[in-house]
Amino acid sequence: MSDSSSYLSQAGDRHFDGLADKFAASLYGGLRGELRLALLDRLLPEMLELHAQPVLEVGGGLGQLAGWLADRGHPVTLTEPAAEMLARARRSLEGRAVTCRQAPLQDLPSQVPGPWPLVSCHAVLEWLADPRAALATLAGLLAPGGQLSLMVFNRDALRLSNVVKGNLDKALADRLEGQGRRKRLTPISPLTHRQITGWADEQGLEVAAVAGLRVFHDYLQRPPEDEAQREALLELEWRYSRVDPHWRLGRYLLYTLIRPEEPAS
Repeated sequence: MSDSSSYLSQAGDRHFDGLADKFAASLYGGLRGELRLALLDRLLPEMLELHAQPVLEVGGGLGQLAGWLADRGHPVTLTEPAAEMLARARRSLEGRAVTCRQAPLQDLPSQVPGPWPLVSCHAVLEWLADPRAALATLAGLLAPGGQLSLMVFNRDALRLSNVVKGNLDKALADRLEGQGRRKRLTPISPLTHRQITGWADEQGLEVAAVAGLRVFHDYLQRPPEDEAQREALLELEWRYSRVDPHWRLGRYLLYTLIRPEEPAS
């Protein structure tokens, strides 16, 4: 595929049909993927009220988070637009309480309207042409008192990473978005903390908690050389994932957004 729209949907969203191997290796392969999953394993029980309630997992990809939730007693409905990714998720989740459905985020109000007590949407909005509208869609799926676990790719971290790598002109011009061309996996809509909090406020959602994932790893000049260094890095990542100013430069920003309970009549 050579044209610039090869991996874009009709809505202009980046999708991953034909890219499952690349996606798995890039986002979950190696230490950065291990850190992401290890930090989520620690952060989610702290940031969410988890009591085996039903979960809508949006853009579930290869099924890692759906499996984590199902293993903790949650009945999960996983949605994913890419057929290849969904097929892999189904295989990896076989035998667990997970229902898989092929659907883009924009179709969820008609396909899985809820309302849901818990919605998870990790590393999805940055691949969409209109992430603001997507957050509004997610907000509409929440029950009163419902929680949205939202993780997004941090634009400010991407800028710093480019500076560290010496891409000074690119950083000055603020040319940070990917174009969805070929097999490159730079998000087309990296997001800022200000955008998320502003859009959440528009939807009447409260920011209950926020953390940064990989606040140090992505700026290292050389990777850890042995297991002791890997463990030290994980401890540093965990220790400062919710400490200002460090969380603000995590490669991903993780939020718990709450739809307030409806006032009593």
